[in-house]
Amino acid sequence: MNHYQITALAATFGAKVSGLDLSRPVEPECAHRLVAELEAHRLLVFEGQDISHAHHLAVSRLFGSPESHVQSQYTVEGFPEIVKISNIFQNGRPIGLYDGDDEEEWHTDYSWKKQMSTASLLYSVIAPEAGGATRFADTTAAYDELDNSIKQRIACLRAVHSLTHLFDRQLAQNPEKVPLTAEQLALVPDVTHPLVRRHPTTGRDSLLLGSMIICGIAGMAPTESEPLLAQLLAHAISSKYVYTHQWDVGDLVIWDNRATMHTASPCDHKRHRRLLYRTTVM
Repeated sequence: MNHYQITALAATFGAKVSGLDLSRPVEPECAHRLVAELEAHRLLVFEGQDISHAHHLAVSRLFGSPESHVQSQYTVEGFPEIVKISNIFQNGRPIGLYDGDDEEEWHTDYSWKKQMSTASLLYSVIAPEAGGATRFADTTAAYDELDNSIKQRIACLRAVHSLTHLFDRQLAQNPEKVPLTAEQLALVPDVTHPLVRRHPTTGRDSLLLGSMIICGIAGMAPTESEPLLAQLLAHAISSKYVYTHQWDVGDLVIWDNRATMHTASPCDHKRHRRLLYRTTVM
């Protein structure tokens, strides 16, 4: 039987899981417990792992069905469900998503898809000596502590999630950014999602926010939606709701996309290299 220990990480969410070697098969009973741990804690950290791409996919499948990424040029050969996250450049181009010098932009993985993702699993193989941390926000606790008047105001609102808006904005700021191809653009039409979503298993409500992908609120003028979104984001990323993970080689972090959001911290790619592999499950 797989045994492990759980240690709380942050004030409202997150736990470190010790004692499991994820390069070995996870027994069904343990897999069920890990799914329950993720739903309870919303974020799990495993340290000191040494896993192959096949192991990464096997662990991912415990939590859902891994989804291929629209930017297939950044996926691992033979493993279209695994995308590289890196600030490493080859021939003047980044080898993976995020080139390392961007400002922090909060988001939920795959919120630009009609079907929201369940969880993401991020595994570190090259860790920077400085910078490059990932910050996670507990959007469930953040919603719980909103004033009732705000809860009532946002209860029926839907935000517009646009991957094309993100790329247009990033290309305007950085002409070296690799744009989406016409074929990729056709796969990512704008979608709307509720600002408040209910977790299908726990039944708890959380905020669905993000400065990266959200470009407005459906049916609301920017003069009204922008201050509201800024107010909600500022509340949700208050320090009491945030856990910052500074990466070491061998770290695997799993988070519930239905109850959290996250952002990468800037990393100087000229001085510090980083490479991580991510899966996102539906």
